Parts: sequence; C-alpha cells; structure tokens
Amino acid sequence: MNPHSANPCSTNLHSAKPHSTNPRSAQPHSSNPNQSVDYLIIGAGIIGLTIARALQQRDPGANLTLIDKEPRLGQHASGRNSGVLHSGIYYSAESLKARFTRDGNAAWQAYCTERGLSLERCGKLIVARHAEEHARLATLEQRGRVNGVEVQRLDETETRALEPRARTFGHALFVPSTASVDPMQLMAAQQADVIAAGGTLLCNHPYRAHLGDNRIQAGPERLQAGTIINCAGLYADRIAHDFGFGQAYSLLPFKGLYRYANPGAEPPRTHLYPVPDLRQPFLGVHFTRTLDGRTKIGPTAIPALWREHYAGLSRFRLSELLEIARRELFMFVTNRNDFRALARQELRKQRRSYMVAEAATLLHGAEAMGHQHGRPGIRAQLVERKTNRLVMDFVIEGDAKSVHVLNAVSPALTCAIPFADHLVTGYLNT
Repeated sequence: MNPHSANPCSTNLHSAKPHSTNPRSAQPHSSNPNQSVDYLIIGAGIIGLTIARALQQRDPGANLTLIDKEPRLGQHASGRNSGVLHSGIYYSAESLKARFTRDGNAAWQAYCTERGLSLERCGKLIVARHAEEHARLATLEQRGRVNGVEVQRLDETETRALEPRARTFGHALFVPSTASVDPMQLMAAQQADVIAAGGTLLCNHPYRAHLGDNRIQAGPERLQAGTIINCAGLYADRIAHDFGFGQAYSLLPFKGLYRYANPGAEPPRTHLYPVPDLRQPFLGVHFTRTLDGRTKIGPTAIPALWREHYAGLSRFRLSELLEIARRELFMFVTNRNDFRALARQELRKQRRSYMVAEAATLLHGAEAMGHQHGRPGIRAQLVERKTNRLVMDFVIEGDAKSVHVLNAVSPALTCAIPFADHLVTGYLNT
C-alpha cells in the first residue's frame, strides 16, 4: 500500500521514503463536533510541518494535529519557494535570521543526505556591477565571517574560472554552502515523518473562527487544543488578532515571479546574485539553478492587490483589496522604507525586457537564453501598523495557550528546522 494513498494532502507530492507509516493517522477525522488534541497547528506548510516534528521529538506521547485549508500541501509559499538553501551571509549577526539560516542550511543538507532527497551543492556567486557596490560587498563578507559562514573573496580572473560568463567589477564573493533542494520533496518527507510518529493531518479544514477556550472552527469541525500554534502564512496576522495577539502588525503581500530560461539553455555553474540593497528585504534579480538543470531569473517583488493574488481575479477579496491599497498608498505618500523607489523598480520588472536586462548585468549571454513566465508566489511581508515599517526578522507572539508565527520571513524554508526548535523550546516549554 502506498503510505500516502489515504491522505488527501499528499496527492501532488514527490515520494519521500518514509521510515514507517500509519495510514489511519492520515485519515480525516469523522464529523465529531468536539475533537480534542494536545497540540493543534494551523497551516501545514514547511514551518507547520517542522514545528510538528520538533514537538513530536520532544513530547513523543502527545496527540498532535495539523490542519490546512487546501486539498493538497504546497499550494502557497512553501510549494512556490525558490528551492535555494541560503547561507546566512546577508543578515546582521544579532538577528535570528542569521543564526537560523546558517544552522538551517546545515540541517537540511544533512536531512537530504540521510533521506536520499535531491540536493545540489552548487554554491553562490555574488558579483559587483560597479565600484560603488564594493562597500556593500565588504559588508556581506564581514557578516558572513561573523556568522560563521565560509566566504571566499575572488578577483575577476578567479570569478571567471568559477563561472566563465559571470560579469563582475573588481571582485566577487563565493559562498560554497548555498545549495538547491526540491521544496515539495522536503514537505513530503516531513509529512511522512509526522504521520509515522502518530500525527494527524487534515486537509480541506480552513480555520474559520476562534470560539474561545482554545476551541476553533476548522472547516466542518470544532477542535479543542491544549496549545494552538498558528503558522497560517498569509493569514497568520488575522488569526493572531482573533486570539488577541499581533495587534501592532498587518501582513502586506508581495508577488514574486520568476522567468525560466528555455530548455537547453546552459545554466550558470552556481547561483548568481547581485550585491543587494541591505535596506530592503529583497535580493534583486538573480540567476537560480534548478534541480532539473534549468535556470530561472527573478524574482519580482510587486505589491499584490490581495493576499492570494497569484493571477487574474483568482481568490479576489474586495475587503483585502481595499485594506492593502490603503496601506500601500500611505506607504507611497510617506515613502517609508523608500517605498516609492521600491515600487517603481519592482513594477518595471513586470516587463520581460527590463528583467532580462537586469540579469544581463550579471551574466554574458543572458539575453539569448530566452525567458518564459513561471509559477508566481506571494511573500507574506509583515508591516508595523503604526510606523508602516517593513519588519525584517522573525516575529512570534503568544502565551501558554496559543503561539503565533507572525513573520516567518524569507528565507523561511532554509530556517525552518532551527526556527521550529527555537519556538518549541522557547515558547512551548517542552
């Protein structure tokens, strides 16, 4: 028997080589109106799944359930991820992101090796396009060293030896630990581990309401939990508000779109990135190697008009449009986080010619590779309501009854394993 055949959440996931199976635990609950569990996790993305595993490892006898509003896992950020395991070079040493990215990179690489999952250790080149970027490149080099990440400074000749088509001015940085994975494989493996350890996964069970006393309405059922962990991504702030947390924050969605090179176009030998503007949470147009041997450039970071604004009018919600438009207009007028320049730059990336021209500043021959639209994703960017400041690090709020992951900020996939350990040990006292 296929270990996932009974699980409606796994029909589109790659095989994950589970250690053992418990098909009964993957089945949806009956219509009993008052299910009771020790831990209830809202949102079965990569953050929810890794938190579930961390809880099971520390409290193996606990009754644990994850719910997800979609019929299959990976429909939102976790399944639309770039698949890059980042290194931690971008973040200041005092941030949670710096530690979680460094440790998460190592943890996922070890996990992929142990489970036989796809992994490509291709590294990352960060190139300077002009002399003015050298100071920021030096900042990245220093941050990498402080964070315990191996960083190699290369001159132009050494850069071309690593990637003959790379363009750089003066020098570049190479980060060997950056790698590529398949996010759907990681989710499938984590899902198999959760179910094998006795956990329950319920798809088609969207959070509807907080009923008080740690009871929620989830789809057709009412669920009671000792502790509720909110990992709902684009709707994490809304759920947190229902529990009295996260009142200082709202989520602002940004649409990320990659363009794929034509099949047969030779990919760069490494991931290839520009020097980013460290004042912004986005990394600029870059080249990503995919596990199937293709290349993509991007992404955009276009302000989305509603929370799940992937394409056309799909999942349109007027209330979200009005709320987001009001906030974005205020940010544009006040120019918080240099929002005007950010918005103008990102809107230009919708034009294929502009995005390809940006990519061509990093790699000779980029124009000839051909670039077609890929599957868009939405980044859930937390904003501080009072100041309209974009929040750049992880934010968790809660108490003994409920914990809310308000800002599982990029690179959340890379950070997921140590972040889950941090939440479980620091907030749940297991």
